[in-house]
Amino acid sequence: MTLTQDSTDARAGDWLDRVRWDRDGLVPAIAQEAGSGDVLMVAWMNREALAETARRGRAVYWSRSRQRLWAKGEESGHVQQVHEIRLDCDEDVVLLKVTQLGRDPGQPGIACHTGRHSCFFRRYEDGDWQVVEPVLADPERIYR
Repeated sequence: MTLTQDSTDARAGDWLDRVRWDRDGLVPAIAQEAGSGDVLMVAWMNREALAETARRGRAVYWSRSRQRLWAKGEESGHVQQVHEIRLDCDEDVVLLKVTQLGRDPGQPGIACHTGRHSCFFRRYEDGDWQVVEPVLADPERIYR
């Protein structure tokens, strides 16, 4: 399947039927940077979000707090270009291989709402969680 498969194809829904959606119709989605292999974030997708991601070639998630589709970067400008969509062996987790793009050329790719490259910026050390990744941009400036 290419990321831009025509949704009018009679078989277009078949690939979505293979996903084991939870009781709320959601599946966890991991965004992994294609170049570095860094895990950037984990979010949720419903059927429509996954279909839109495949159609657009840009990550679209389901916001549980807002109860609506959320195109990554719609407010911040930090979009995720999707290169591959993978499904795990149990068919209940989606992996997106992405390029994290910044709002401005030359700006570092920021995936986390805290202004960091990755949401996984804390590491367990010496009995506590230590912040090990810097803030690349002030979240107040990102989300105006």
